[in-house]
Amino acid sequence: MEFNQRATPTAQPIGISSLDPENSDMDSTSGSSKPRISVVIPHFNDLEGLQTCLQLLESQTLDRRQFEVIVADNNSSVGIEAVQLAVGHLATVIPAPEQGAAAARNIGVAAAQADILAFIDSDCQPAADWLEQGLKAIAETEVIGGCMAVITDQPDRLLPVEAFELVFAFNNEAYIKHEGFSVTANLFVRRDSFDHVGGFRPGVSEDKDWGQRASAIGYTVCYAENAIVKHPARQDWTELVKKWKRLIREEYQLKREHRLGRVKWLLRSWAVLVSPLAHLFVILQHQNLRWNDKLNAIAILFRIRFYRFVEAHRVLLGSQ
Repeated sequence: MEFNQRATPTAQPIGISSLDPENSDMDSTSGSSKPRISVVIPHFNDLEGLQTCLQLLESQTLDRRQFEVIVADNNSSVGIEAVQLAVGHLATVIPAPEQGAAAARNIGVAAAQADILAFIDSDCQPAADWLEQGLKAIAETEVIGGCMAVITDQPDRLLPVEAFELVFAFNNEAYIKHEGFSVTANLFVRRDSFDHVGGFRPGVSEDKDWGQRASAIGYTVCYAENAIVKHPARQDWTELVKKWKRLIREEYQLKREHRLGRVKWLLRSWAVLVSPLAHLFVILQHQNLRWNDKLNAIAILFRIRFYRFVEAHRVLLGSQ
């Protein structure tokens, strides 16, 4: 399957674009009217989170005329008209009929006007200067990933899963520096570079796959610590399992494409099983957790790693 061609939109935008000729900056050299940056948000059944995200984008320090916001709705159960009603004038809503965040992002990119793309998820909360800091960072390179900050509703009364997430969720700096990719919840890419690498691949860990494809053809994903996006911590075991069930399947599809992929997958699953013995010290050394929170986080650590071990084997055996 080829991904080095610019995608063609399969559907037209619905509603009023957040940029119009009277409210856009004019390119002084070409005379064309277009934003500097296009923000792409995949959306599925999360109107409350989406509205919060859009309101925070409206409060950016970057001049509102310099960016557009595109919401690619991925068949939300309320219907796209309800999504448009909730979004109002804050963004352009585009139907993304192929299920999956990767396909939705590709649809959003195909409709984007700017030379710089910014990706964020609907359940995320960008800092007030997120776009301004992202533009500063990408002026020096082609691809950047920003800082992901996990937040909780009541920091002084953490649930066990929240305590675990504060330690281990969204370590984007480590992903970038050690694995060569950024999460798509906080990713900036030059449009020509995105087109060179190609779109996100459905069915796999699309952020990891895209970053590694970018690295393979010579791009370096750089870390921008000042471009901050906040993500609420998951609060219960059901939410955590839902996340890992999806990630395990996507990661397996990616791993099996490589030589000896299934063997490496099996070895990795056993490494996951024993990994809590090392990672519990990470929890014990965490400065922002009280002792009872650390104990709760350790319990979740052992429990989720055992779940991942079992689920990895189930996925492997189910593919035979």
